Amino acid sequence: MNISPKEKTLNMMFIMPALVLFLVFNLYPLIRTFQLSFYQWNGIDKDMVFVGFAQYKHILFSNPAFWKSMLNAGYVTLLSLTLQNGLALLLAILVNRQIRGGNIYRVIFFLPPVLSGIVVGLIWKFVYDGNFGILNHFLISLGFDNFKDFAWLSEVKTSLSSVAVVHMWKGFGYGFIILLAGLQTIPIELYEAAEVDGADKWQQFKNITVPCMIPVFTLVTILTILGTMQIFDLIYSMTRGGPAGHTHVPITKIYEYMSNGEFGYSTAMAIIFGFVLLVVSFFQLYVSKKFNR
Repeated sequence: MNISPKEKTLNMMFIMPALVLFLVFNLYPLIRTFQLSFYQWNGIDKDMVFVGFAQYKHILFSNPAFWKSMLNAGYVTLLSLTLQNGLALLLAILVNRQIRGGNIYRVIFFLPPVLSGIVVGLIWKFVYDGNFGILNHFLISLGFDNFKDFAWLSEVKTSLSSVAVVHMWKGFGYGFIILLAGLQTIPIELYEAAEVDGADKWQQFKNITVPCMIPVFTLVTILTILGTMQIFDLIYSMTRGGPAGHTHVPITKIYEYMSNGEFGYSTAMAIIFGFVLLVVSFFQLYVSKKFNR
């Protein structure tokens, strides 16, 4: 089918607004970020000092705080991949069994993700407060007197785990919705045939649910990794990276350097962090393809 020049022009006019928006708000900022990463710039002065790969070299080999923040993000991500997604899968399986009030549970479980991260962080900061926090009062009422005046967010041993708990509480609803949608696509005839063959619930889960859900597990895993590694609002509102930087993650470190007027350095750090996320995502896709085969 031949398309006339007039039709081609008309088609281009339809896609032009979206193309312009993409170029202005996506492609140009990306190119500009790469450019700034090779310059030393405070974000205000017109003069920009070209330093080449010096900032990349310093971040990779002379900035242990950045790698510490990467380990912190990895720790929270590991907890999210296991505990958060495990809870989401369990709840999705229970709701998928057509229990009474299932729609109500769907709404309740999806409420935390739609709440503002800053608001959630401030509320949980009050819960963790050592002087008048709800958590300490609850533990003391159970007989754990050692937690009197215990500052969860100010202790090095508990600060990061405390933030991770809040992140998992807020984020499990996304996984719950996706996993529930995946479970509902599995034909019920498969389970009925398995019951006829004498398979118990565990065998049905292992041989039917898991293989059918591998693409969904892959999607949830990638979203969990990307979302958790880029956590910012909860940490900023709860600890701001404290105590002594023990809850810093890459995004908060990037923000810290940018706030101190090191725009070029922070953009180089952002590019390195983005490359790490890209590698992790491709690795996850590669592993999922192996499982699918």
